[in-house]
This record gives sequence, C-alpha cells and structure tokens, in this order.
Amino acid sequence: MPATHQQKSITENLAELYSAVRQHTERICAPLETEDYIPQPSIDVSPPKWNIAHTTWFFEEMILKKLTEDYREFNPNFGFLFNSYYNSLGTRTQRDNRGDLSRPTVKEVFQYRKYVDEKMRELLLSRDAPRNLHKLVVLGLNHEQQHQELLLTDIKYTFGCNPTFPVYYAGEILEERGEIASGEVAEFAGGIYKIGFEGEGFCFDNALTRHRVYLQDFTIAKHLVTIGEYLEFIEDDGYKDFRF
Repeated sequence: MPATHQQKSITENLAELYSAVRQHTERICAPLETEDYIPQPSIDVSPPKWNIAHTTWFFEEMILKKLTEDYREFNPNFGFLFNSYYNSLGTRTQRDNRGDLSRPTVKEVFQYRKYVDEKMRELLLSRDAPRNLHKLVVLGLNHEQQHQELLLTDIKYTFGCNPTFPVYYAGEILEERGEIASGEVAEFAGGIYKIGFEGEGFCFDNALTRHRVYLQDFTIAKHLVTIGEYLEFIEDDGYKDFRF
C-alpha cells in the first residue's frame, strides 16, 4: 500500500508539472493574432503554429503511441508535418517550408494540443502508468521549454521584419530582475577535450559520435550579461563603430 500511494503522488505531481509547462507555452502565444502564427521570414525561424504543434507531436509520438494501448492519432498527417530532425521516425516537411502551411489551421493545431493533453493526463493518472514514464515526460517537458525560448526569439525576429514594428506585448519590459551582476568569471584552460555521448543510456542523435576538439583558454561570466557589458566587450576587441 505505501508503494502504491507513493507512485500515485509522483504521477500526480508529474501531471501538475506537465499542465504548468504546457499552459506556459499558450501564455506566450496569448498576445498573438491568428495571422502571427504562420509567417516564416527565415529558414532559421519557425512559425508559432509549427512550434506548438511540434512540441505536441513529441508527446504523441514518443509517449502516447508507444505506451497507450489502442491509441488513435489525432491526424495521421501530423507526423510528417511536425517532425523536425528525428530521421528515425520518418520523413518530414522541409525546414524552410514550415511557413507555407496554411492548413492545418491554427484552430486545428490548438485542438490537437487539447486532444494530446487530455490523453497525456489520462496516462499520467492511470494506475498502471509505465515505470519509464517519468523520464520520458520530463524529457518532453524540457524539450517544450526549449521551444518556449525559441517561440519568443522567433516572434521577435518575425515582428522585427515587419516595417511597422508591431509590439508583442504592450505595457511590460521583458527583463531579468532577480540577479545582480557579480563581475566574476569562470576560467577554463585550453587543450584537447573529448565531447559527445558514450555509453548505453539515452542520448539525442546530435550527441553522437564522441570525438576530440581543441579549445583555447576562455572565460565565462557567472552572471547574466547586460547589453552594456556586451558593448564594452565588443569595443575592447576593436569594434568601436559597432552599434545596435
């Protein structure tokens, strides 16, 4: 009985974490209009519609389809449309064509998110939840948090390409207030280092194959770098005419 109660508590906490991360993505999208979800001004920028569909596809493909008996995909075409670099999972739409997709609609993509979230919640709170579920869900949530950062930078770039310079969210400046610059740096000695994954556990394919790299001596600030510090760094390196 104690073990059963402990397992239930873990899955309930995981379900709450899942909901919190997924809802934060939608809060990032809240200031957007429907038209903002589609443009792709650069190959390095993904439309918000693709970002929110891709993170949903991750949970469907990596968890629900593998761990839920008789699971029915929301739309069989989404595996092709919203895969990114997972070559082992099949073909995918070209990266620079993501903004060409007027269909599925933004409305349908949000319906897709709702469908997958409901199925994920059922799985997380089921009594026979698989033992390896926790690691997979945390991995998926870390992946979604990465795309939350991408969402903000992609929206910023897209709006910056608009000659009218639309405002993403009026009335608030996005900034870090919780950390004071210490001026301290971490020093790293140069040399030859091995990087990449080795072992039998999980890894992403871009962590393969383990190899040697050469690094020169370098330092990294132990605090968030301000724009002023970045300007000073550039000017010290001889770029005195550089301006934002």
